[in-house]
Amino acid sequence: MQPAMMMFSSKYWARRGLSLDSAVPQEYPSPRNVTLNRTNSGRSDDKKAKNDSTSEGGKTAVVFSLKNEVGGLVKALRLFQEKHVSMVHIESRKSKRRSSEVEIFVDCDCTRKEFNELIQLLKYETNIVTLNPPENIWTDEEELDCVPWFPRKIAELDKCSQRVLMYGSELDADHPGFKDNVYRQRRKYFVDVAMSYKYGQPIPRVDYTPEEIKTWGVVFRELSKLYPTHACREYLKNFPLLTKYCGYRDDNVPQLEDVAMFLK
Repeated sequence: MQPAMMMFSSKYWARRGLSLDSAVPQEYPSPRNVTLNRTNSGRSDDKKAKNDSTSEGGKTAVVFSLKNEVGGLVKALRLFQEKHVSMVHIESRKSKRRSSEVEIFVDCDCTRKEFNELIQLLKYETNIVTLNPPENIWTDEEELDCVPWFPRKIAELDKCSQRVLMYGSELDADHPGFKDNVYRQRRKYFVDVAMSYKYGQPIPRVDYTPEEIKTWGVVFRELSKLYPTHACREYLKNFPLLTKYCGYRDDNVPQLEDVAMFLK
């Protein structure tokens, strides 16, 4: 273990894609089923064999949780010293899974063999949450610098929602509704509602026009006639629940927020 740990700003680690928030996914894998094997169909067997046998050092990270008690972290970090694993950066936070535990993020600089041996020891002292990120283990820092930003959490989709390619209020000249100003204004309204939505907010409710409700009713009634002979068993089982709890009727267009709350 190095005498002094190198501590960098959160901006530096975000640029490298290494942080405690990005390391821990929304759904945690089973702590005892963590493996270090990487599979990538695009890599040749020769390159994989070479990577497995290399003794050169590389950067990787691990997130583990332990009980929030005196001496717990010291015991865990002592294992890094025993296996000669250099700790480049450490973060900690209260566990989101159990209030009695804390999660520790450690960015390491070591050989693959040293890291494998470390993980085996950590399994007996801690609960390993994840190895982060599996595809970037043993990747040169120069390669990480070239990786463009991309959303890692569902909330981060709000940052790029304005940059997606989609049909909005503007229509091609050959579109059936190109010359229909009422249709175009209505289409623009729905686009504005969708683009202004942010993750975590209630889904906006839409006031549908009588004509839209009438059109919905025609479609609803016709499909309801076909469901008994054309819908799957699962659909037939759950459709009555939608009519009971989510307002699925021929005189009412269901709201997405009602459906979302029902599914939760």
